[in-house]
Amino acid sequence: MTMKSLKTVALVVAALGTLAAGPAFAGKTLDAIKARGQVICGVNTGLAGFSAADSGGKWTGLDVDVCRAVAAATLGDGEKVKYVPLNAQARFTALQSGEVDVLSRNTTFTLTRDASLGLSQTAVVYYDGQGFMVPVKSKIKSAKQLKGQTVCVQSGTTTEKNLTDFSKAAGLGIKPIVFEKLEAAEGAYFSGRCVAYTTDASGLASTRNKVAKNPADHTILPDLISKEPLGPMVRRGDDEWTAIVKWTVFGLLEAEEYGVTAANVDELKTSSKDPIVGRLLGSTEDTGKLLGLDKEWLARAVKTTGNYGEMFERNVGPKSPLQLPRGLNNLWNKGGIQYAPPLR
Repeated sequence: MTMKSLKTVALVVAALGTLAAGPAFAGKTLDAIKARGQVICGVNTGLAGFSAADSGGKWTGLDVDVCRAVAAATLGDGEKVKYVPLNAQARFTALQSGEVDVLSRNTTFTLTRDASLGLSQTAVVYYDGQGFMVPVKSKIKSAKQLKGQTVCVQSGTTTEKNLTDFSKAAGLGIKPIVFEKLEAAEGAYFSGRCVAYTTDASGLASTRNKVAKNPADHTILPDLISKEPLGPMVRRGDDEWTAIVKWTVFGLLEAEEYGVTAANVDELKTSSKDPIVGRLLGSTEDTGKLLGLDKEWLARAVKTTGNYGEMFERNVGPKSPLQLPRGLNNLWNKGGIQYAPPLR
C-alpha cells in the first residue's frame, strides 16, 4: 500500500470515529415525550415499596423512582410523569400499543418476554426470588411442607408458572387457587381460603406490611424457588429510548459506587477532582450527547431520586416499612451483584 493510500485509510477511520462519537439521534419515543411534556409510565396497581399511590394520589416506590429519574434526565423535571396503573395481564399490551412509554412494574426479565413480545429488557432494578407466605399458626417452616395444600397465586405471571414447576419437580401436588387481580389473591389468602400465598419475596413483604391486620401473624418462608430479576421494559424498535432508560438505571448505580448523592451532587459538580465523577455529572465530559440528551442528564436524575442506594433505602430497605435486606441488591464491591457497566 502506498503512503497516499495509507493516509486515505487513516482519514476514513478518523472520520468514522468522529461520527461514532457524535450526538445521538433522539429517537421517536423521546421526540413524542418532549412534545407532550410527560413520560407515561406503566406501574403496579398498588405494591408498597415499588409503586403505590397514597390517598392524595401521590405515587411512591422503587419503580416509581425509576420513572422520576428518567423524566428528570429527559425533561429536566422528575415530576413530569403520568402514572398508568396496570394489572399483570394488561401491562405488556399497554406497552406494545404505545399507551405507556416505559413499563416500570416489578416485571421479571425472561427469554420469552425478551424474544417474543416485541419488547426490550433494560437494566435490573431489583434481584428477587419467588417465595411463600403462611400464617404463623400453620407451623409450616418450609415450602416442602406444602404438599397437597392450596396456594393463592395471581394469573398471567411468572409466579403461576414457577409454582407449577416447583410442585411438579418436588412431587408436592400443590393446588393453585388462581386469581386475575393481585388484590383478589391477597384477599383470598388473608380470608383463609388458601394455606399459603406466593409471589416475589419483595411482594410478600409488601403485602404483609400493607394488607395484613397484624403482620406478625404471618411469616415468609426462607425457601426461594426461582430467580426474579425485576426491571423496566420498553418497546423494541427505538434503540435510542432503550439506551436512555437503561443508562439512567446504570447511572444511578454508578453514582452510588462513587459517592454521588442527592445532597452533594451540586457541590461535586464544581469541586470533585475525580475524573469519573466529573464524567458522571457532566462537568468534564458530555456523555449526554451520546443519548440525545444534555450533559447534566444524570446529575438531574441523582438530584431528583438520589443514587440507587438512596432509592433502595427509602423505599424497601431496612429502615423502610418493608425492612428488606440489601442482600443481592448491594453493589458488587459490597457483597452484592448490582453492577453497572462504565459510563464512559
